[in-house]
Amino acid sequence: MPIDHVLAVVPVADIDASAAWYATLLGRPPDNRPMETLVEWRVTETGWIQVFHDTGRAGTALVNFAVDDLDTHCAALSSRGLAPGGIETANKGVRLSAITDPDGNRITFIGGFRTTY
Repeated sequence: MPIDHVLAVVPVADIDASAAWYATLLGRPPDNRPMETLVEWRVTETGWIQVFHDTGRAGTALVNFAVDDLDTHCAALSSRGLAPGGIETANKGVRLSAITDPDGNRITFIGGFRTTY
């Protein structure tokens, strides 16, 4: 049986403040708010990020997003008032920039990502 969707769950302590922060990060309002403790954005055709109220686990998520143009993406984040980290070269043309949400969850943007190296 195939998997139809992948959902990355980000636990946060304050769902409303986090919903606002992620709306800024993603450059748009959420796609769904199915319950008071959950906010969702569809980030690819079958991939979602779910911001979920879970105080005990807040700050423990690691989420990676591959982007077409890392420099442009980081500039766009900065223009929205966020402060992505400096761009680092990893390996084989891959470059990384990370940002942390208000709870300490780490979101890394990847430039030069490919499925085969």
